[in-house]
Amino acid sequence: MYNELPGDVPGSPEENKDRKYEEGGGGCFHPLLKSRALAVAFHELSASLVEKDVKEEDMKQPEIGYFTLGMVATNCFYIRGTDEKGDDTKDLIFIDPADRGDYLVEKCAEKGFSIKAILLTHGHFDHIWGVEAMAKKSGARVYAAETEKRLLSDPEANLSADYGRPCTITPDVWVKDGEVLKLCGWNIKCIFTPGHTEGSTCFYFPEGGVLIAGDTLFEESVGRTDFPTGSSSTLIRSIREKLFTLPEETIVYPGHGELTTIGHEKRYNPFAC
Repeated sequence: MYNELPGDVPGSPEENKDRKYEEGGGGCFHPLLKSRALAVAFHELSASLVEKDVKEEDMKQPEIGYFTLGMVATNCFYIRGTDEKGDDTKDLIFIDPADRGDYLVEKCAEKGFSIKAILLTHGHFDHIWGVEAMAKKSGARVYAAETEKRLLSDPEANLSADYGRPCTITPDVWVKDGEVLKLCGWNIKCIFTPGHTEGSTCFYFPEGGVLIAGDTLFEESVGRTDFPTGSSSTLIRSIREKLFTLPEETIVYPGHGELTTIGHEKRYNPFAC
């Protein structure tokens, strides 16, 4: 179900987890993915889609690709832009550039893509170390939740100081809960989901049925809450009240690990169901 591009690494994330960059760093470059096809392939949702009368051709499907890299295998997603006719463009929205922003820009440029916006799901070190380099090299603006100012401005709180690479980020745009961003032809709803951090944010693409969840919701798990500004009760409330109200066929792209769906997590997530 992977739409391979010349030079991309074929196979699933699980099959590719032990691959390395040519330069020797950890991670791999995954091809662009058709999200609706992934939902069917990973979670056998074809029956439920028929029941709900959701037809693939009726949905504007984002093409999504990702890198997995860094010391804790962070998923870095990029979404291809679309024009008024619904055709794909070469513009990208990039979410959480992990720790190698310049490298990511170069790899995307090799495929002919240009990064136009950088969205941050939260302010932990493994998601923000690459932001400054990516923004400088690409010229893209950085977007983050207004409630994440503390972590983004404090190397101790965002844990970057603990790993010998203190980092602070000042976004170009502070987003609000419920705000809809219009970027690269997509409407993107910002859903604040405090708990993993106080400013954790999920980005929802309603037209394509896609949720970029950061470290709020994982496949049959949830994000840690023992770091600064974390709260387990707040996290569970965020998931139940903000995410589990989304359509069950919504595909969840987490900050670590494998893809899942809202329906699957409502039934099988032991922490939140």
